[in-house]
Amino acid sequence: MLLIKAAIMGVVEGLTEFLPISSTGHLILAGSLLGFDDAKAKVFDIAIQTGAIFAVILVYWQKIRSTLVALPSSRQAQRFALNVLIGFLPAVVLGLLFGKYIKAHLFTPTVVATTFILGGFIILWAEKRQMGHVRVQSVDEMTPLDALKVGLVQCLAMVPGTSRSGSTIIGGMLMGLSRQAATDFSFFLAIPTLIGAGVYSLYKERALLSMADIPLFSVGLIFSFISAWLCVRWLLRYIASNSFVPFAWYRIVFGIIVLVTAATGVVTWAES
Repeated sequence: MLLIKAAIMGVVEGLTEFLPISSTGHLILAGSLLGFDDAKAKVFDIAIQTGAIFAVILVYWQKIRSTLVALPSSRQAQRFALNVLIGFLPAVVLGLLFGKYIKAHLFTPTVVATTFILGGFIILWAEKRQMGHVRVQSVDEMTPLDALKVGLVQCLAMVPGTSRSGSTIIGGMLMGLSRQAATDFSFFLAIPTLIGAGVYSLYKERALLSMADIPLFSVGLIFSFISAWLCVRWLLRYIASNSFVPFAWYRIVFGIIVLVTAATGVVTWAES
């Protein structure tokens, strides 16, 4: 049963990590329903993000490889790598400063449901505002200041239910990035951010883990990778001709359902 729960959580992580609907929020809610929400489960939730990141690396391998090869001589490659680094740094600094407090007080279904709803309305506003407001068409046109702004907005995702991809994509669109550029940069920014978070969490909570946990984490990583790979490929096709409005309404409706079921006692969401 524990491995089945790990597989389910892996699928939830992979399908939600790169959509603007909050993977952390869905993992908290799924963990509450499955009874998979103890201290080790929280480490598991962060660690399996690495599987989703491997999917992004696979999908974007050509761009990543060409950038690494050209890095010593190409100004464009150097600027792109610098932008990713600049966008990554705010999450490191603020994560170290406030991460422990946020995990202790905000990782609850009620907070997740509330931020789901608020985030949904922000997406609706951002989609309406972006029309005619695009100044950056691709990630190669971004400036270091653009990268810093997106990096700062990414830190909002430290609050569960906000969505890291939602913060970076919608934040980027509000700053003048095209939907494609904002999505691409969100994916590239996820690579150091989520790998760093996963490694740091495993190291920090190593006392909770043992060799017996390897099958559990392996199942989660594999299912996270497969579902994320399918999701990323689908999303890149989707954004070519569609907006994020359906995700906004999904967030709003799902958030309301969680609040109503919690208030009426229909579903007992664990507050932990």
